[in-house]
Amino acid sequence: MKLFCYICTRRFIYPKNTTMKQKKFILQESELPTQWYNIQADMVNKPLPPLNPGTHEPLKPEDLFPIFNEECSRQELDQEHAWIDIPEEVQEKYRFYRSTPLVRAYELEKALDTPAHIYFKNESTNPLGSHKVNSAIPQCYYCKKQGVTNVTTETGAGQWGAALAYAAKIYGLEAAVYQVKLTMQQKPYRSSIMRTFGASVEGSPSMSTRAGKDILTMDPTHSGSLGTAISEAIELAMTTPNCKYTLGSVLNHVSLHQSIIGLEAEKQMEMAGEYPDMVIACFGGGSNFGGVAFPFMRHNILDGKKTQFIAAEPNSCPKLTRGEFKYDFGDSSGYTPLLPMYTLGHSFKPANIHAGGLRYHGAGVIVSQLLKDGLMSAVDIPQLETFEAGILFARTEGIIPAPESTHAIAATIREAKKCKETGEKKVILFNLSGHGLIDMPSYDQFINGDLRNYTVTDEEISNYLKDVPQI
Repeated sequence: MKLFCYICTRRFIYPKNTTMKQKKFILQESELPTQWYNIQADMVNKPLPPLNPGTHEPLKPEDLFPIFNEECSRQELDQEHAWIDIPEEVQEKYRFYRSTPLVRAYELEKALDTPAHIYFKNESTNPLGSHKVNSAIPQCYYCKKQGVTNVTTETGAGQWGAALAYAAKIYGLEAAVYQVKLTMQQKPYRSSIMRTFGASVEGSPSMSTRAGKDILTMDPTHSGSLGTAISEAIELAMTTPNCKYTLGSVLNHVSLHQSIIGLEAEKQMEMAGEYPDMVIACFGGGSNFGGVAFPFMRHNILDGKKTQFIAAEPNSCPKLTRGEFKYDFGDSSGYTPLLPMYTLGHSFKPANIHAGGLRYHGAGVIVSQLLKDGLMSAVDIPQLETFEAGILFARTEGIIPAPESTHAIAATIREAKKCKETGEKKVILFNLSGHGLIDMPSYDQFINGDLRNYTVTDEEISNYLKDVPQI
C-alpha cells in the first residue's frame, strides 16, 4: 500500500495538465502499455540466426524448448510481429509498481552548468530496486502456465537473481540461482534477498555441476563471471525434471519484455513536451539498454528521427568497443547455441570491478546487429570515473545509483559537458536501471581510495578470441 500511496501522492502533486515546472512524470494505470515492442520486426537488416553448436544449422523455436519455456522460445526468434500482447496476468503484476517515474534532473544540470536538459527513467522505485523484475515476471508466468515447477538462473550483481526469486515465489515455482562468486562476496545482502524469497543460492563456479568442476579444475581461484554462472544454471535445468532456465539479459525475449521502459518513457517525454536527442544506458548484455532505447529507435528506423543511442560499458569489459563480431557461445562451457555477437571470447575472465551486472563477455544479438549497422554507438568508461559520476548524482538528485547505472550517468555527464562547450541545448534521456543501497561497500572503497581502474590489453583480448569457434 505504501507504494501506491507514493505514486498517488506524486500524481496529486504533479497532475498531467499542470502548468507548473515539473520534475516527475508518472502515467495513470489506463495509460500503461498493453503490448511489448519487438524491434526485430522493423530492422532492415535482421539479426543473423542463432546456430546449433553441433550442426551449425539455424535454430527453430522448438530447438530451444528443452532449455527455455515455449513462449519465450517463440518470442526469441520472432522477426515478424512488431507488437506482442502483454498477458493480462502480467499486466496485473506490472500495475503493482508501474509506471516508474520519468524525472528531470534539474540539480544535476545545475551542478554541470549545462544547457542540456537531462531526464532519467527511474527503474529503482519498484520493490526489487532494479529493472530486472520487468522480465522475471513474464518468464515465470509463462513457465507456470506451461506447467513447469522449477526454474534456474544466473546472476551477476544480484539484481536479476533477486527479481527472479521474487517472481518465482509469486507463481509458486522453486528457484535455484547461481551467483557470480566474486559479487556474492562483494554484495552478500543480494544473496540474502534471494533466500528471503525462498530461492537456493550457490556461488559460481561451484562444485555442484560438471561445468563448475571443470572451470575450477582449470583455475582453482576463478572468481566467476556471468558466463560461468550461465553454464551451471543451464546444466542444472537440463538435469532437473520439469525445470526451465531463465535469463536476465542478452537474449531477444528479455529485451522484448524490458521494452516496457521505453514505451512508458515515450509517453512521459511527451508529457514533458520534449523528445530525446540522445538515449543512454549502461551495457552488460543489453536488457536495460534495449528496454529504454528500442522503442525510440523504431522512430529512427521508420520515421527518420535522428536520436543518438549510446551504450556505456566498463573499460575493463569492452565487448562493444573492442570486441569482434563473431558467432560465439553465450556461456563459458559451450552449453548455449552459437550467437552472432560482439564478443571478447566466451572464456574471457573479467576484472573484479564492482559493476557485477556488466561483467559479461558478449553483447546481445539485436544490439550487435544494430551496432554493426551504425544505428547506435558505444563508449567504455573506467571504474573510477563511474563512481565519481555516481557520487555527483547522489549529491545532486538524492539517489545512490547501482554501480552498473553509474556508467550511464558518467556517459550522460560527458555529453552534458560537451553541450556546455558547444552551447547546444540537447535533450538527454538515460535509464537509471537500479539503486545502489546494497552496494555501499563499493562506495566505501571508492571514498577511501581503495578502488582502481582495470584495462584489458589487446594481447589479452586476442588470446581470449582464439577460443571462439571458427564459423
